[in-house]
Parts: sequence; structure tokens; C-alpha cells
Amino acid sequence: MTDIFSGRRVLIVEDESLVAMLLETILADLGCDVVGPESNIEDGLNVASGTAPLDAALLDVNVAGREIFPVAEALKARGVPFVFSTGYGEAGLPEHWRGNPTVQKPFTEGAIRDALMTALNMQRA
Repeated sequence: MTDIFSGRRVLIVEDESLVAMLLETILADLGCDVVGPESNIEDGLNVASGTAPLDAALLDVNVAGREIFPVAEALKARGVPFVFSTGYGEAGLPEHWRGNPTVQKPFTEGAIRDALMTALNMQRA
């Protein structure tokens, strides 16, 4: 399974350090190259709107009390797929953002893998 993710650059925007470390471990186990993690909207937006190659992103919906949607907009404009993570699940997203891959906290490695596969439009081997 890690071969399909090998070398894929995945941005993490997450303000909780333990969750960010867990995501780094999960992504590394999947074979991804981690970008970040970024712990605030401004830094996430700088990476998302920059020119560094990105294959996907994992975005905490609430980062230090601010919504992640400006980062999601920048990624969308670049054609970079992303996965939202939130304690409220997809139902907690504004209507405009529903339908994007979403994982509910607490999540598992399998949930992250499956959501990334959906975001990247990949099929199980």
C-alpha cells in the first residue's frame, strides 16, 4: 500500500502538536513526504499559495480558533486535493465545503489513508 503514496508531498496544517505528530507518523508510514506541519493559517496559506510542489494536504478545519478555508481556497486554485479533519465530521462543514474528503477526529491510519486515496482519486490495489 505504501508504494502508491511513495514520494507524494502532503502538506499538514494542524495546530495541535500531538495531532500533527500523529499525522506525520501516519504519512511517513504510508510513504509520503511530509510538508510542514504548519500550525497557523498564515504559514499554511504561504505554503498553499506558493510554488513548492504539493500532491495533497491534510487541513484541520479549526486552526487556533480560525477556519482553514482560505488555505483550502488557495489549494483549490492550484488544483491540489485536500482532506479536512474535524471533530464534527463533514456535517460540521459549511455547505460550500461539504463533499470534500473529511476525516472525523479522532481518526485512524486507515481513515487517513482512505481519505487521501479519495482526494487523490486512487483505487485500492
